[in-house]
Amino acid sequence: MNDKFEVNLELKNDKLLFIGNARDNHNVSMDYFPPLGDGMGYTGLELLLMSFAGCSATSIIFLLRKMGKNIKGMSVSASGIKRDEMPKAFKEIHITYTLTSDNTEEPDVRKAISLSEESVCPVWSMIKGNVEIFTYIKISK
Repeated sequence: MNDKFEVNLELKNDKLLFIGNARDNHNVSMDYFPPLGDGMGYTGLELLLMSFAGCSATSIIFLLRKMGKNIKGMSVSASGIKRDEMPKAFKEIHITYTLTSDNTEEPDVRKAISLSEESVCPVWSMIKGNVEIFTYIKISK
């Protein structure tokens, strides 16, 4: 595992549209809402929210599988509520993990969420203490 991470961004217009990538992987468009930008990409907060959702989901799936749980599917939805003062960072994140599994119960998922928050998901570690996180679980067989 590499200890150094690197991303590259390049301005693509006369407003705020950037195209970025990491590890020569797929490009990501980053922009801001009009009139400052053209809304042709994700905002920084949307990317942070997606990063948190993805990081926590992958760690939760990893932990559940390590616990012997059969995870057939998972979807994640997250929403952030911004604070009133500047900078307009998130004050709350609400995240719902929807799993399909024939041998997983809510306490199993709660345990995996707790472990993810405590020691597995680096994005969670970075926002912990700065943003209140509310987690919700849905399980179908």
